[in-house]
Amino acid sequence: MRSLAALLLLAALAPLPARALDAAALAKVVATIDERQRNSGDWKALCYMEAKEKGKTDVVYELVVYRRDEDDKQMFLFTKPRSEQGKGYLRLDKNFWLYDPSVGRWERRTDRERIGGTDTRRGDLDESRLVEEYDAKFEADEKLGAFAVHRILLTVKPGVDVAFPQVRLWVDQKTLNLLKRQELALSGRLMRTNYYPRWKKVYSESKKAEVWFPEEMRIFDEIEKGNSTLILIREVDLRPLAANLFTKAWLESKSR
Repeated sequence: MRSLAALLLLAALAPLPARALDAAALAKVVATIDERQRNSGDWKALCYMEAKEKGKTDVVYELVVYRRDEDDKQMFLFTKPRSEQGKGYLRLDKNFWLYDPSVGRWERRTDRERIGGTDTRRGDLDESRLVEEYDAKFEADEKLGAFAVHRILLTVKPGVDVAFPQVRLWVDQKTLNLLKRQELALSGRLMRTNYYPRWKKVYSESKKAEVWFPEEMRIFDEIEKGNSTLILIREVDLRPLAANLFTKAWLESKSR
């Protein structure tokens, strides 16, 4: 009986036979991931972040994320803890800015910026642009825990600036939800591993369809072992935002 149980366990963990997605099927999987998260209007969400850093006390953050996807605009406004209150990031005209109210100064940042010093990057809280930014290659069909998944390798397209030039995805074959994502440097070194255990959808009046978002994200730093960040996305609101919201003046006004 023990031998049978062991064989069954090994069978459950073994990779599924590789039946390569053809180019059309692969393109559809990647495009579906993008389309589900895209909203033709605005986006506002309250986010909770818990950052763990080896040898230090855990830090809990609260921030509001604003997006206007049609113009590629994005803003983060920290509301907690008190030491971070009023600090914010603004993406405008493909530039990414950090505002620190304690010094009253704006500084240019890149997509590699660690948001608030956590393991979070700007793209973790943006819409998905995989088709626009990467070329996809099917790697294998396999098991991820209890889920049958497609494993897909993404390589950045020439001339595109992203935080990580290579990305590996594990996509649930049944739902096409993204379950796991690994991000690699140009050398192939593993930098981060992200898990998406829960997805949620809300109806968008502007899109006339549902918009999906990861209700929970768990991000693990693969360079500084022991460092991780938990993100919970709450209270998503897809109603139109004020026209003047995505400006430096608006963000500065919130810290006065």
